[in-house]
Amino acid sequence: MKNKKLKTLSLAAMFLALGLVLPFLTGQLQKIGNMLLPMHFPVMLCGLICGWKYGLLVGFIMPLLRFVLFGMPKLYPTAVAMAFELATYGLVVGLLYARSPWKCTKSILKALLISMASGRIVWGVVQMILLRIENNAFTFGAFIGGALLNAIPGILLQLLIIPAIMVALHKAKLVPLLKKHDRKHSAND
Repeated sequence: MKNKKLKTLSLAAMFLALGLVLPFLTGQLQKIGNMLLPMHFPVMLCGLICGWKYGLLVGFIMPLLRFVLFGMPKLYPTAVAMAFELATYGLVVGLLYARSPWKCTKSILKALLISMASGRIVWGVVQMILLRIENNAFTFGAFIGGALLNAIPGILLQLLIIPAIMVALHKAKLVPLLKKHDRKHSAND
């Protein structure tokens, strides 16, 4: 039990470190970083692999710690809104996947899609609240542009790469994926 907790904590720390480093790959061009969403990948993987508690914590800490260490993203309102958005991704993807009766690519995709929608809604609400404090308007058009249109390449990459990583980790015997057939047979054994 203690070894499992230590392993999970180590994996969560690795995902946090990845989230701090990955934006450097796109950091020179902020528009590309906004489209590819490099911090989202490790948070979602953390939620799937380590569970919702770790996904939530890593997601919330990541943008704030990245601001403290590197000055990016800008703390207010960007990093604050991202903290709630990424925490929602880690929470929702971890909860949905853990509660799914089948650990397969279909359940991964379902959890990803719902967590992406939830996180973007939370981001929009937090942005609206933060910008209202400064008497700035956050329009529906700004929400659609920031949460969806600009993020389409990153969303598509997440839907392709995250399930592929999970399958690769399964083949390496690091993460169990069970199909309906496998679950039925393991229950009977």
